[in-house]
Amino acid sequence: MSAAAGTPAGRLAGRVALVTGAGRGMGRAHAIRLAAEGADVVAVDSCADDPAIPYPLATPDDLAATVDAVRAEGRRAIGAVADVRDGGTLGAAVQNAVAELGRLDVVVANAGVCTVQRWDEVTPQVWDAVVGVNLTGVWNTCVAAAPHLVAAGGGSIVLVSSAAGLKGHPFFAPYVAAKHGVVGIMRVLAMELAAHRIRVNSVHPTGVDTPMLAGLGGLGERLAAAPELGSIFVNALPLDLVDAEDVAGAVAFLASDDARAITGLTMTVDAGTTAR
Repeated sequence: MSAAAGTPAGRLAGRVALVTGAGRGMGRAHAIRLAAEGADVVAVDSCADDPAIPYPLATPDDLAATVDAVRAEGRRAIGAVADVRDGGTLGAAVQNAVAELGRLDVVVANAGVCTVQRWDEVTPQVWDAVVGVNLTGVWNTCVAAAPHLVAAGGGSIVLVSSAAGLKGHPFFAPYVAAKHGVVGIMRVLAMELAAHRIRVNSVHPTGVDTPMLAGLGGLGERLAAAPELGSIFVNALPLDLVDAEDVAGAVAFLASDDARAITGLTMTVDAGTTAR
């Protein structure tokens, strides 16, 4: 895969990017797009299922396929198995990758999981898993990576939130709570890291055509029982879903010098759903 037609080649040449949740879906799309723009990539994924999440997560083979795809772009790639909820393991994986690749310039905190329940169906296990990956995992990623960006003299951190980080999506309580929290992390770090020339922004997709859609089972029946809530999920543009590559394009822009004056931004890639 090469950079899309009309895309400036080499905007990230000579840089190293970390992508979490890189085994498949949006994470793989981010890794490939950043590599197409010239970056070497550290691809991180837990490569393990979670009993609280009702669909299969990425496998070691998935992560290996991402690494192969990055190398097919002519870039160096390291695959690392680490759960973003485990700050110690994640920090060690980032440290080892930086030691091998020499630096770190771009961070994409992408790892995420999703479930669907009414508020009174959310178990402690579901809450801990969804908030743990989507919020604590983002924080752990920033803590593990930011010192390396400081050492590099600057860089870009992109936190993958959601349209659900900007508006209330019923039946997604832990997910919405976590994705709103990601915006808080972004805004704090955008201020604290600015003196180090580190930009911090968040990206907010609407529904994306990825394997995570399997986690949305049961939404239809809940909306059928509460039809007045259905319009909350409707996009303004005539798109039911966006592609992972649409989001990856926004991530690549924010990672590049084209966005050198942009920090503290909540960038929507949401087909207009938050504008409704």
